Amino acid sequence: MPDGPGRAPAASQTLSRGIQLLEALADAREPLTIDELAARIGVHRSIAYRLLRTLEDHGLVGRENGRVALGPRMAALAAGVSHDLQAQALPELTAVANDLGMTCFLVVLDADECITLASVEPRHAVATVVQRPGARHPVTAGAPGRAVLSLLPDDAWPAGAPADVRAAVDRVRTRGYATSHDEVIPGVASVAVPLATRSQRPAAIAVVHVADAREPAALAERLRRSAATIRESLGG
Repeated sequence: MPDGPGRAPAASQTLSRGIQLLEALADAREPLTIDELAARIGVHRSIAYRLLRTLEDHGLVGRENGRVALGPRMAALAAGVSHDLQAQALPELTAVANDLGMTCFLVVLDADECITLASVEPRHAVATVVQRPGARHPVTAGAPGRAVLSLLPDDAWPAGAPADVRAAVDRVRTRGYATSHDEVIPGVASVAVPLATRSQRPAAIAVVHVADAREPAALAERLRRSAATIRESLGG
């Protein structure tokens, strides 16, 4: 049947579903079954299975014990995105993670979402929160999102941003950091600082943790030092 007005070509629909499947895996906090994947992207199990087989052939996903996770090829593809930013940020993310004993990660703005480009877990922590590269969430949610929004003029924000988000971003612009709890991941808190450079998209670096006695301002100060180092290394 020829494609009519508003009807996406079959190939584009297949590509879109494949991307949705990868996004579902990136957003998940653990490997998923095929049935769970099918439910998340709203397709029949047989369609999810065919998509999975194709992505598996390219190393983008892998299966173990009946569950599916992102494959090693995804890391190679992600490394090519904002390569200079990632390369300069990684030593600082590592230093922060080990200094604070928390997972430290880098996010950039992608349309109306934040996407995690790189993440480092502390070397000697007993238990940490995992923040997988490729994970994404609305820019209006969570500390990293508010830190990114603080770098944008209000007319560049997503339409219909809630009033409480605007108030929270105003606080970020005043004190230089953002906090959140129970927003993106239930039971998890985050502290983030904006990272602005002349040559890169609006970004932020952040830490996530379950419970910590230190004040958010102290965590933010450590993040700010690393953000300044990254900016200088990128020439802005």
